[in-house]
Amino acid sequence: MSTGTHEYTEDPRNASILISVNGDLLPRDKAVVSVFDSGFILGDGVWEGLRVVDGRIAFLKDHLDRLYVGAKALDFDIGLTKAEMAARLFDCLDANSMTGDGVHIRLMVTRGVKATPYQDPRVTITPPTIVIIPEYKTPTPAVTANGIGLYTVAQRRTAPDMQDQKLNSHSKLNCVLACIQATKAGADEALMLDPDGCVATCNSTHFFIVRDGEVWTSDGVYCLGGITRGNVIRVAREAGIPVREKRFTLFDVYGADEAFVTGTFAGLVPVREVDGRTIGDPDKSERDELDAAGPVTRKLRAFYKDLARREAVGRDADTA
Repeated sequence: MSTGTHEYTEDPRNASILISVNGDLLPRDKAVVSVFDSGFILGDGVWEGLRVVDGRIAFLKDHLDRLYVGAKALDFDIGLTKAEMAARLFDCLDANSMTGDGVHIRLMVTRGVKATPYQDPRVTITPPTIVIIPEYKTPTPAVTANGIGLYTVAQRRTAPDMQDQKLNSHSKLNCVLACIQATKAGADEALMLDPDGCVATCNSTHFFIVRDGEVWTSDGVYCLGGITRGNVIRVAREAGIPVREKRFTLFDVYGADEAFVTGTFAGLVPVREVDGRTIGDPDKSERDELDAAGPVTRKLRAFYKDLARREAVGRDADTA
């Protein structure tokens, strides 16, 4: 059985969580939105995934900045200031007594409810719909122990003049199709190329390789401006590890010493193979039975975890 980066350990506490729908705290089975909502009809909205550390939210300002820029790109006003949105997030955490680690939040904002099911934003008749879902969620140990396998799919990341991949919108159909193809190929996640055939990103995470002590990732033109991606680049440079944001091909990937993916949910996850090619030289591997990561990946994961803990913020943080 494959283990993707978002596979998690079931937690019975999630059955009784309270979900915030436009500020109202509702039980899981009562938390609903209208069938006329823009997000349901068209995928017209933006979202963020956030990680809670010691009851605080890691990199909250970065996530809110990206959310609000996304709404501006879609030309709608969220209707709350960033400080008010942060307060609503912490209200939801407090209502669920979520004061420790192991909590993941999905924050979703759509354009609002429409008078009729049609794409024109002018038929929207309500303020934006804001939903906050906090869950007790930790990656399964098998993800770290085994690493993941990637498969290069036919779906490409589109150019900025088509649908700009920096927009973290609800409309993710190209990523869904990529995920389906990778799953049917027996892989955990899809590796996606840009229109010229260079490596871009994965369907739900960002992709990195390590070659001769250097960390490589795409130039970022065809992928989301990942918060975890940016912070991994930051800690690598602070540690004196060379990082190249550049265009490279599958030839470079197959010959890499290490590879890993990044995301808010699981942090850094090692990649054991791409398209059936084992990453790295098994005869020279420094990996162990409980951790498929190579030495550079392990260092970066530790640096990133420390940064996330140091930069997690509470209710009174400045999010402007």
